[in-house]
Amino acid sequence: MNIKKLTILAVVTVASLLVRATGARAAEWHVPGDFATIQAAINSPSVTDGDRIVVGLGSHAGALVTKAVEIKGEEGATITSGPVHGSGQIQGFRLLDGSSGSTISHLRFTVDLAIMNAAGRSPIGPGASDVTISHSTFVNPVQAISNWGGSGWNISHNEIIDLRTNKGGGIGILVADYLGRPIADNVVAHNKITGTLHVKPGDGGGYSGTGIVLYADFRWGSAGASEIAWNRVVKNKVSLTSDNPNVVDVVAFELTDTRELLGVIHDNAIGFNDFRGTADQIALTPSGLDNPVNNISRNLGENRGHGLHPSLFGPGGN
Repeated sequence: MNIKKLTILAVVTVASLLVRATGARAAEWHVPGDFATIQAAINSPSVTDGDRIVVGLGSHAGALVTKAVEIKGEEGATITSGPVHGSGQIQGFRLLDGSSGSTISHLRFTVDLAIMNAAGRSPIGPGASDVTISHSTFVNPVQAISNWGGSGWNISHNEIIDLRTNKGGGIGILVADYLGRPIADNVVAHNKITGTLHVKPGDGGGYSGTGIVLYADFRWGSAGASEIAWNRVVKNKVSLTSDNPNVVDVVAFELTDTRELLGVIHDNAIGFNDFRGTADQIALTPSGLDNPVNNISRNLGENRGHGLHPSLFGPGGN
């Protein structure tokens, strides 16, 4: 009798009983393999919150995300198409109700609007929260990561190469709202945003592209945000130039309340970023959004050597 083999079997049996007692383990699904597309995987009743969807080598369509799943690419997995935005632009992943807690990582994106938080818009509720976007590459998007209305996001260790305008956009990472919701506890850390902002021929301008922006959008009678506070933007590198700065220039980092009023955007920490490769480095609207309303210090470039002790910025992502 093989005592070693019996011992292993006994351990497996006990482990199986524990899984049944405490709930099933998260499953791993493969695209292609188990499902032909990412959307088919998300739509399947077999795929539940906490499951992992592994995306294989090659070109894939993105999806409408309605579950708290992990979507992880293998090397060479690229999102080249996906849901169509109302503007006619192509999205990668559009996060809808039920997607809070999702993770998207290790993917390459070549679409217009790569990741868009659209949860809680109708009826108005909180946007998808506690979302992680990491270790992904975005090539020449109109907007790479757009977090409208979400709190608790971790956007870290991504690379954005070039941006482009489409009579708007030209944005690397956006944390914002226009429906009057609170935006808090987001971390934007260790991202690299470099290259050229390509201005679309015929673009009328009147705005700037930006690497990273926290934005309360009260334009056209919108409700903006109730507050944008306690967010951390740390240890990012932004080096961008516009190919037509007379029409649309580019800024490395931006804090904006479109009403040009104080009160909504406060207690955010922006530190230890490298903005030296961008001519216009920090834009504040209104100008009073700097210290002490928000902690903006120790950023390489115009802000170098000023401000607060590192401990006051809290964790800077993993």
